[in-house]
Amino acid sequence: MTRVLVPVAVLEGESVSPGLVDLLGTVDVTVLGYHVLPEQTPPDQARLQYEDRATDALEDLSDAFRTAGGAADHRLVFTHDRQQSIDRIADEVDAKALAVPGITGDVERVLVSLSGDVAVDRILSFLTELVGDRDIGVTLLFAADTEDAAAERLDTAAEQLRSSGIDVTTTSVVGTGPSAALIEEASSHDAIVMSERAPSFSSLIFGEESDRIAAASVGPVLVVRYEEGLDT
Repeated sequence: MTRVLVPVAVLEGESVSPGLVDLLGTVDVTVLGYHVLPEQTPPDQARLQYEDRATDALEDLSDAFRTAGGAADHRLVFTHDRQQSIDRIADEVDAKALAVPGITGDVERVLVSLSGDVAVDRILSFLTELVGDRDIGVTLLFAADTEDAAAERLDTAAEQLRSSGIDVTTTSVVGTGPSAALIEEASSHDAIVMSERAPSFSSLIFGEESDRIAAASVGPVLVVRYEEGLDT
């Protein structure tokens, strides 16, 4: 089954909203509790001091995901490099997507960006498994230079999702950048699905596009990972 990595700053009290837990009930989840250490602090020392408290919090989160329906486990890292640790664990657990947690209630509609040079088939495959047979609507968004270019991609993708029984609408935006278009539409949706656009998974997850979009939308963002050799 598809697995999603959910990183949380566990010792800073970061958690996962009930809406995101329910949304991920159709997939398996690995909760990654991380704590970024000062350069002079050895990870082993921090583990001795904080491991029990962090593990208790991670077990509670894993139980919540299991109750929602999927398999769930957790990892704990004390690190000097958050991005590197997330990359490493994502590879180890073969995560197909990563969640940037955000606040949301019941998820009734998901916004999906197909803008740019993204692996549309991987996004749609992930989305089909994520939505399953639940009553969750999908809005496909494409920011393009021309209406014709947007219509071709959106129509093909929408037809593929409808064949799986998913309620789909499409929105095209001409003359606006992909990030701006996504942020503009985000407020009327409960969660966002987007693709990693470059091989550098970590550079996207923290500090760049998905973080800006998560901050602007408040709700969670699910980033479908790039896979070298499969994505073009």
